[in-house]
Amino acid sequence: MIYEIIYKKLYKLIPNLDDIEEAIKLKSEGFMDLNVDILYRKRDYFVIALSHYYKHPSGDMIPDPDMEVRISPSMKMAEAMSYQDSYGYRQVYHDYDEDTGQYQKVAPKAKKELNSFLNTWLSNLLMQGHSPEG
Repeated sequence: MIYEIIYKKLYKLIPNLDDIEEAIKLKSEGFMDLNVDILYRKRDYFVIALSHYYKHPSGDMIPDPDMEVRISPSMKMAEAMSYQDSYGYRQVYHDYDEDTGQYQKVAPKAKKELNSFLNTWLSNLLMQGHSPEG
């Protein structure tokens, strides 16, 4: 299943993912840096943001792409939650219910396409030799 594949690729790319407190940067000569930010941790999962940044002609640093990924270590699964680039924003889950801690709506097409993109992006990052800075 794609969620297990994504999980394995993430941990191959970032072996110390469970130990990151806030953020790290992955580098590979000749390629854009990859930023990894821990957005939040819950008991059963945590959410990270993966992004490349490029310098806009205005001088602003623009994240493109920028994805949120939910990781469930106990299940050894990871999935795309959202995708953003300079053209727009897409998310997989909508209408979060605070009482149940569940999302009420799923966008199946976005779920399939974003996880497919994430899987390919992680493969590319691995082939490019990205590794933690330091």
